[in-house]
Amino acid sequence: MNKGDSMYRPNPIDTTKISLGSDIMALSEALAKNTHEIWASKRIADGWSYGDIRDDEKKLHPCLIPYEKLPESEREYDRATSLESLKAILSLGYVIRKK
Repeated sequence: MNKGDSMYRPNPIDTTKISLGSDIMALSEALAKNTHEIWASKRIADGWSYGDIRDDEKKLHPCLIPYEKLPESEREYDRATSLESLKAILSLGYVIRKK
């Protein structure tokens, strides 16, 4: 498939019938925070630092702050990623349980 090929049609796992209990929702929040921590660690390792405005040339990014201080819209992005991952795991027949 060529880079400009418009034939690609994403086909994610159908998670519409999956509902998550409160324990899994708490896990989702922990995973969302961890997603941000991994992203930030990688950015910092690549020479990025905090800046009020994103600047790719200077490697500055306003989201290089603790998860709790992120704008809600940014935390929601990380939450959506973790929620959909957990739903996909469950829809594939796996069981998630805390030891």
